[in-house]
Amino acid sequence: MTMTMTIHVDIVSAEREIYSGLAEMVFAPAELGEVGISPRHAPLITKLNPGEVRVKSNDGESSFFISGGLLEVQPHMVTILADTAIRAKDIDEAAALDAKAKAIEALADKSGKIDYATAEAQLAQAIMKLRTLDRLRKRGG
Repeated sequence: MTMTMTIHVDIVSAEREIYSGLAEMVFAPAELGEVGISPRHAPLITKLNPGEVRVKSNDGESSFFISGGLLEVQPHMVTILADTAIRAKDIDEAAALDAKAKAIEALADKSGKIDYATAEAQLAQAIMKLRTLDRLRKRGG
């Protein structure tokens, strides 16, 4: 019997701890593109974009949506400090679709009464939530 190497993973949001356990691989939306973290990965600290974090373990794969944050890799531990984080299966699709529609409507408002940066960030976050849900469904989760 071969022992699979693992690394401890903690995903924490401002509200609570979302996940804590051992993983064979972690995928996260780093600032410069998706990163894959395996056991014995070099130490790393990077900003995270809104998107999907996937944790592969002996039990299968867990998927989470984060709104952004920081990723820290230490020799035997990965810590994701997310602004907000939810399990992908708990994403409220109707709320994400509503947020997307409202952001698109706000961006179309040329009266100058809206904060375009905020509306664009809300649109990007809604789109990433919907993509995360779609990928989860395609994987059969």
